[in-house]
Amino acid sequence: MYMSIADELTAIVEGEVDDSPETLEAYSRDASLFVLKPSVVVRPKHTKDIQTLVRFVTEEKKKGREVSLTPRAAGTDMSGGPLTESIVVDMLAHFNRIIEIHEDANIPRGETSGYGGWAVVEPGVYFRDFDVATKKKDLELPSYTASRDINTVGGMAANNSGGEKNLKYGKTARYVEELEMVLADGEVHTLKALSGDKLQEKMQEDSFEGDIYRNVGRIISENQELIQTKKPHVEKNSSGYALWDMGDGRESLNLARLMVGAQGTMGIITKIKFTLVQPKKCASMAVVFVNDTNDLGALIPKILSHHPDSFESYDDNTFILAAKYFPEFAIQMKTNLIGLGFAFLPEVWRLLTSGVPKLVLLIEFRSNDQKEALKKAKTLIADIQKERLPLGTFLAKNEREARKYWTVRHESFNLLRKKVRGKRTAPFIEDFVVPPASLPDFLPRLNAILKEYDLVYTIAGHVGDGNFHIIPLMDPKRPDARAIVEALSEKVYTLVLSFNGSISGEHNDGFVRTPYVERMFGHEMMALFKQVEAVLDPQDIFNPGKKVLRGDVDPFAHLDVRA
Repeated sequence: MYMSIADELTAIVEGEVDDSPETLEAYSRDASLFVLKPSVVVRPKHTKDIQTLVRFVTEEKKKGREVSLTPRAAGTDMSGGPLTESIVVDMLAHFNRIIEIHEDANIPRGETSGYGGWAVVEPGVYFRDFDVATKKKDLELPSYTASRDINTVGGMAANNSGGEKNLKYGKTARYVEELEMVLADGEVHTLKALSGDKLQEKMQEDSFEGDIYRNVGRIISENQELIQTKKPHVEKNSSGYALWDMGDGRESLNLARLMVGAQGTMGIITKIKFTLVQPKKCASMAVVFVNDTNDLGALIPKILSHHPDSFESYDDNTFILAAKYFPEFAIQMKTNLIGLGFAFLPEVWRLLTSGVPKLVLLIEFRSNDQKEALKKAKTLIADIQKERLPLGTFLAKNEREARKYWTVRHESFNLLRKKVRGKRTAPFIEDFVVPPASLPDFLPRLNAILKEYDLVYTIAGHVGDGNFHIIPLMDPKRPDARAIVEALSEKVYTLVLSFNGSISGEHNDGFVRTPYVERMFGHEMMALFKQVEAVLDPQDIFNPGKKVLRGDVDPFAHLDVRA
């Protein structure tokens, strides 16, 4: 009698196995422009279920069967990372425990780390819930994203996410101390930084894990010059595998760092140990309206010299979108239209007299003392005004006053997705990074490329890092949709790489950028990525076709557009 893959898996795992049409349809999409229907969705009940899945797929691959495992949590990925035609491993259903949170006086104090603690958590925990729990102990994971209310900590680790606090605190990789993972041998492993005698002991082990440390260590140590040469020249990167950030392979090696940002391509995370920081409680914000992007040449270095905690932006299209859907912003801010209208009165007067700004800059300063935060914001505004540029400047004295600007910054993508009829958001050039100093030269050339196409789009970004998110709106029925995606990607990424940038700052490669990874890193570095991946996942059972392009896969074939 014929048995479906769902029947086979139901017989060997304790968690739910679901191949209903409704479930397969729901799991065929994330927040990207791609669609790919899985064969089955498994919600493992415990780590033993994941081990069983790995062993099942390994044995089936030996028989020549084309099966694989793709971990998924909240499905907010914008690159197509959790999409597959094979088995989805849903970590949201049962791997959703916050196991422990501790204050730790031994964690180094400092400008970026602060007095903190640590937590152990499963990957299916929503960040919003984790944040509530850590805040009760006056702690925080500061690498949260604009989608903080809907994403999970597992997705943050898999993509090496970063957000508005990246300028001061860095990305998620900085805070991952240990990972518990099920690797290709079907066993549970704890990965962390090892050095000295402990690393040598691990390399002497006669085990799968010992083989990994020996082989990855050899690849890293023998290719240090190439690796350091090809290391991205920007502060923010989620593309490729972070071989440059793992140690020298002889005296130090951190396999947890390899896995952060790997998009589940070499194993399945079951627990994460995060280092946490103590958040600064008070904030003030300087807001700058920019009419001419050429002014950024003088503005950016001046602003960065004041060492802000966050340096963000959004464009005129985002501003217009916010004005158009003003009632929705009132709901988001839990206020009424009249109250929100009064809050924006200074900006409205500026619009009436000078028009919509080309770019709005948000520069936030945080401190444990409100007067100190306010002083920093005032000092910056005074310094900017000395330039005598035709700029509008506003001061948000505290976090409450700054909230209206953050709401616009955070909610623009959701408004695009929900409100614009007949078109859909098309995130495919939405995460590039260039050195901030190059923005005055880069942005006009970027705008010239975008003007070649009949597209509505918004631009928002982390100016302090040079990381921008461009979200076009596209009619999926237009016959040239795929051609536009491919042509525009080619032109934009070529421009980005000409400025020594990165094709992905925080959203990762997935389907959308994997075809360009070799373009960014070169053939020799790509060969190292493949070697490392083959050591960890010799049969290519974990999320194949992401990060390293498979010869038989055309990622753009999965675009959710009609050719």
